[in-house]
Amino acid sequence: MKYLTEFRDGEAAQRLALEIRRTVTRPWALMEVCGGQTHSIIRNGIDQLLPDEVELIHGPGCPVCVTPLELIDRALAIAARPEVIFCSFGDMLRVPGSDGDLYRVKSAGGDVRVVYSPLDALALARRHPEREVVFFGIGFETTAPANAMALHLARREGIRNFSMLASHVLVPPALEAILASPTCRVNGFLAAGHVCSVMGFWQYPPIAARGRVPIVITGFEPLDLLEGIRRAVRQLEAGEARVENAYERAVTFDGNRPAQALLDEVFAVADRAWRGIGVIPRSGWRIADAYRDLDAEVRFAVGDIRADEPAACRAGEVLQGTLKPYECGAFGAACTPRTPLGATMVSSEGACAAYYHAGRFARLERAPARAGAGAPGMVPNGAGAAVPA
Repeated sequence: MKYLTEFRDGEAAQRLALEIRRTVTRPWALMEVCGGQTHSIIRNGIDQLLPDEVELIHGPGCPVCVTPLELIDRALAIAARPEVIFCSFGDMLRVPGSDGDLYRVKSAGGDVRVVYSPLDALALARRHPEREVVFFGIGFETTAPANAMALHLARREGIRNFSMLASHVLVPPALEAILASPTCRVNGFLAAGHVCSVMGFWQYPPIAARGRVPIVITGFEPLDLLEGIRRAVRQLEAGEARVENAYERAVTFDGNRPAQALLDEVFAVADRAWRGIGVIPRSGWRIADAYRDLDAEVRFAVGDIRADEPAACRAGEVLQGTLKPYECGAFGAACTPRTPLGATMVSSEGACAAYYHAGRFARLERAPARAGAGAPGMVPNGAGAAVPA
């Protein structure tokens, strides 16, 4: 498949890994920001290809994982109401709240439905004017434009039985918060290409300058990630701290300006609580006052619901990059995908889920780079290229 298999070539991956080995002279810690990147790294064994001097730290880039516990509890309260059709993406249904999850609400009779777009939820509201249809709108800047469009269309068409429980978070303030932490070990960032395809990367140069860290925008395939690592290591070895776009096939400096205009209309910047981390100032979007009547948190008066994180779950440390999943005592024992203590174990982008499904229950030794061999998570095909195993 064009633009996919080309970025999974095992021999090219080994060449990039060898170049990184030849370049690095001292230890560096790089944080990939996106949970999708984390899963690609673990699934393809990219971290095992790297020299010992290069450590990959998994950041708070999973939107499901950083959704605060109290918002999950608000969702459960709304979904349990008999007049509500509660719509969500599938990976939110297993995320534990204080007492159960959306699957439990569904099993108790709640009308909880998996949809593939907020526009699917809007279509349900059109078909069921007698019901209240609520969409659980979470995510980083990537998913926000579709959610904004759903609210925009609901307002334009006068669909009064549609509302949204929104929890959008923003990448740049999170990077600033990580760099400001006294426990920060991050020397450089691999920024999420899909976020930057919407927002551009005009916000990033001041962060790189203030934090004195390189920021390389990367994609999600093995060669994308290795090229991002190569560029970040090259900058660090040269004493540079600037923004590089290694995902030019999808990202421009300005981003998608029409999408940004819609976001400015529908949402307003606000302080946001991040699960396991705490409140980061101006790190999220809330539904703007002009659309307040479509805000499910207001419509169903659930804003006062508060919750405390379970003490046994160390997902906050995983999300901040100070703890690898296998270093948590509950990982793979009290906490599994069937009995999760936190969202990082059930989300499709959660670091704990990535390690669990890859069988990473302990630190693995790095694989020696050798010319002509595929990456640990890749196998050669008949043409001498490589595809994931």
